Amino acid sequence: MANCDSCPSKGKCSSDKESCMIENNPKSNVKNIIAVMSGKGGVGKSSITGALASEVKARGFSVGILDADITGPSIPRIFGLNGENAYANEEGIIPLTTATGIKVMSMNFLTEYEEQAVIWRGPLIAGAVKQFWTDVVWGDLDYLFVDMPPGTGDVPLTVMQVMPVTGVVMVSTPQNMVSMIVAKAVNMAEKMNKKVIGVIENMSYIECKNCGEKTYIFGESSAEKAAKKVGADLLGELPLDTEMAELSEEGKIELYVKMNDRFKKITDNVLEKIK
Repeated sequence: MANCDSCPSKGKCSSDKESCMIENNPKSNVKNIIAVMSGKGGVGKSSITGALASEVKARGFSVGILDADITGPSIPRIFGLNGENAYANEEGIIPLTTATGIKVMSMNFLTEYEEQAVIWRGPLIAGAVKQFWTDVVWGDLDYLFVDMPPGTGDVPLTVMQVMPVTGVVMVSTPQNMVSMIVAKAVNMAEKMNKKVIGVIENMSYIECKNCGEKTYIFGESSAEKAAKKVGADLLGELPLDTEMAELSEEGKIELYVKMNDRFKKITDNVLEKIK
């Protein structure tokens, strides 16, 4: 049930609290919903969403990804599903499936071609996100990851109001400005009474492929200090990784996770905190 006390529209909205939280598709049974936010674009949030989902799937769980970035979706390309289209039957919209069996729904699966712009105002965008929850046949899922667009606008507000989000993972980078904007996203999650699982700092350093030495190109890491500043735990630090960037571009994020163990400890931390 929605919590009206935490809603920014309290006192202005004509809806009752029962009408805010909406039921998912009758053929869907989703146990945990993990929203991945950044507050700021360009921090690698979608790649991290894809990698977390791939690592959880590799552990034998049933996993899905709801691409809530309606106007700038990246998830299809990361998984090599670009150019594909979803279809619907009498039960609802059928999500696409990745090479390892992750179910994915994205706006790009509903457009005529990959580069087609979605030129919509907020209410239409929010409506599409709701439909990805109510109309998509997710089936039985242990974990549904929601790849949020940057910021604290209509889509994050809609997700937190209408979906029973288990917890939120924040993605940041070392720059002070990014940390400040991520703090806004943390503040939003807290106002909406959603658990902040923790912060992942991406692009923390460059690691030498020969000796493993770390170079902190943005200065010595202050990730833990930054996480504590916003009242969250540090889930882990990730390097500026050209291999991950290249394989994501090639639609092979699942292969990257299979070849690397960077996300094992971070995934351990995420799953431990939502038990």
